[in-house]
Amino acid sequence: MAVAVRPIQLPGDASAFIDVWFRLYAGDPHWVPPLRFERKEFLDPAQNPYFGVSRVQCFIASKDGKDVGTISAQVDQKYQEKNPGVGFFGFYEFPDDPEVSAALFAAAADWLRAQGMTRAEGPYNFNSNHECTLLVDGFDSDPLVMMVYNPPFYARHYEACGMEKAKDMYAYWLANDGPIPDRVGAIADRFEKKHPEVTIRPVDVAKYDEEVQLCLQIYNDAWAENWGFVKLTDQEFLKVAKGLRPMVDPRYCYFAFVNGEIAGFSLTLPDYNQVVKPMKGRVFPFGWYHWLTRPAKVDQIRVFTLGIRQKYQHLPLGAPLYKRTWEAGRQAGVKGAEASWVLEDNVRMRGAIEKMGGKVYKTYRIYGAGL
Repeated sequence: MAVAVRPIQLPGDASAFIDVWFRLYAGDPHWVPPLRFERKEFLDPAQNPYFGVSRVQCFIASKDGKDVGTISAQVDQKYQEKNPGVGFFGFYEFPDDPEVSAALFAAAADWLRAQGMTRAEGPYNFNSNHECTLLVDGFDSDPLVMMVYNPPFYARHYEACGMEKAKDMYAYWLANDGPIPDRVGAIADRFEKKHPEVTIRPVDVAKYDEEVQLCLQIYNDAWAENWGFVKLTDQEFLKVAKGLRPMVDPRYCYFAFVNGEIAGFSLTLPDYNQVVKPMKGRVFPFGWYHWLTRPAKVDQIRVFTLGIRQKYQHLPLGAPLYKRTWEAGRQAGVKGAEASWVLEDNVRMRGAIEKMGGKVYKTYRIYGAGL
């Protein structure tokens, strides 16, 4: 029977969209089921400000009377400012069936062409500020919080659809098997002694809304020149920050100031995938138990982001921020940290992580294709 791909309406069809993923990944030992209520909220134009700055169309593929795949296509207005004609695709999920994967990508490509796009890049769910990339190496362990996972055969299907690598990103693993390397510790100590105008403090979760405003001053400036970066509106940033709030641990989150002016921040998250996975996508009837009892058992962390405002990027502010995070992790007894994701050509960041003993253990990729 031929594959049929239909456009869907959000939020009404969000449950059917999400249900496909649960069927496709049933039995996969490394898939972390998303919380259904959170994904439904994310896919609701009334609750996600992303829909206010983009045009989005989602599709479901069916075969033999069953829904078997999903994809989204989106035109991000902010991204168009610097990259006109480049549209995104995401939520691209399918079985090992080339008819299904080809039909889904064709539907997304047709929609993007109708929007005036000349190139498609992804996967982005919905852009680089959200979950994105395709895992192409390192399939033998669970993804950490807010990182993606997919079967190994996905890359073969992407390439069969005519897509090619646009950019690779790496995830580094840093084992907690000793103190921070002497070289990094020495750089951090020397820098702080030489620059008493630099102060570093942990985030104050009791003043979370105020702290978020400090991050907002940094974010769009710090990453403005990064490949694939999409500027966040204030509303989008606040939505992301609200979602992160339950996971923020002040032991792993720091601000850096220069002469009292905000200069940068680092955000490392406990791996809440270890909490979410046994919930199997639902809070009720038993998911709440895992949410309440398992955080104390989380034994790994993810270095989620480290951003320095451009005017201060000549200073090695990363060293003291990394040092504090390392020391906090050792005190907490975590087994290790993932630093992700890091662009393949971000030589400065990769060098800093490798000096701390970090090893690449997963590779992720953004693909692109002309339309």
